[in-house]
Amino acid sequence: MRTKSQMEQPRRPKGVMNSLATNFFHLRNPFTTAWWSASYPGFGHISMGNYVSGFLLFFWEMTVNTQGNVNLAILYSFTGRFDMAKEVVNNRWLLLYVLVFIYAVWDSYRLALQFNQLAILADRDEQTIQPVSMSFMEINALDRRSPWVAVAWTLMAPGLGHIYTHRIPTGFFLIIWWMVIAYFSFFFQGVQYTALGLFDQAKAIVDPEWLIFLPSIYGFGIYDAYVNTVEFNRLFEKEQAAFLKKKYQSLNFKMPTKVENDLYITASFEHSIKLELAISELEQKGISPDHICAIPMNAPSKSSMMFDTIHQADGMSLFDLPTIFGTVFMLFGVMWGFMWTWGPILWGLIALAAGGALGFLIKYVYYKVIVKKTQLPGKITEVFLIVSCQKSEAEMVERVVGGHQALSIGRKEE
Repeated sequence: MRTKSQMEQPRRPKGVMNSLATNFFHLRNPFTTAWWSASYPGFGHISMGNYVSGFLLFFWEMTVNTQGNVNLAILYSFTGRFDMAKEVVNNRWLLLYVLVFIYAVWDSYRLALQFNQLAILADRDEQTIQPVSMSFMEINALDRRSPWVAVAWTLMAPGLGHIYTHRIPTGFFLIIWWMVIAYFSFFFQGVQYTALGLFDQAKAIVDPEWLIFLPSIYGFGIYDAYVNTVEFNRLFEKEQAAFLKKKYQSLNFKMPTKVENDLYITASFEHSIKLELAISELEQKGISPDHICAIPMNAPSKSSMMFDTIHQADGMSLFDLPTIFGTVFMLFGVMWGFMWTWGPILWGLIALAAGGALGFLIKYVYYKVIVKKTQLPGKITEVFLIVSCQKSEAEMVERVVGGHQALSIGRKEE
């Protein structure tokens, strides 16, 4: 027998929020998810919020890879030293590596397809989540954040971008393992020698077995922080739109018609906390909710977009191919850098930039030449706010909405 609280819970929820993280369904490219599992088993599952499976697969990869000398075998193989690759690899561990590696790739692809279906069902049922969660440990609140800020912090240290978006389990996990890998690979000592132009010393001091882990850590961290920030913003907008429709579309609201002594103030907003603050202040100053109408606007449907933005994404991010190419190029730059003059650190950074630029160029050509659809930049109206008030209240209403970053304000007098 189901309890009353269970009966009230949606059958296909959009997601759940607690003080440490927000976990929810959104559309993903299953091939991209499978790629991150191939890049480093566990990353595909972590990206989808399957933390237990993802962390277990990550630990498995770290253990088997280091015990089997897999990274060293990869390094020697791609630098043409095949005899050394055969000598260094430990077959007892390598044979364990293959089956779980294939499973990680397959399972992340399967889960991405399943989660896409659940995301579609949740959206069709117009499901949202509670926008705030508090505990004695943390406070987690949905709000709009910049995906490029998340990327910038991730470049400083993988994990910081996830902490910025309050995805604490992923952020804490990435930053701890980034520190471990950086320490055992002598990464910062290599950076120091490279910056001083001491390339031979940089090649001599860094440990290639551990250094080869870093391209996957950086590539995944940048991609996941960016995409999740965009999706968090979409979730915030969806929840706020549902709230506005429920509370500020009263049947008693008189749409602009000729009514004696009435005046209508119209303002346009982006989805933001500022909008709710404006409405709350209007209510404090005596404007009844029945005299406030908020109309969230639906963006026109597009088959695909050139750029994901702070406002929206379509599950096929501009950022997926650049980060994939950047990770692959960086990996080869690090490996071949041991044989080239400038060393693995500098060549890894050069290859990262080159791979990212190539991935972006391919995406750009695809959208501009083949798809021929682009997303116009700039701020757009996402919510129309209509306030019915007396003439004596008009300046106050305009001052309130203007003070909370309305994009535009209009007045209809009778």
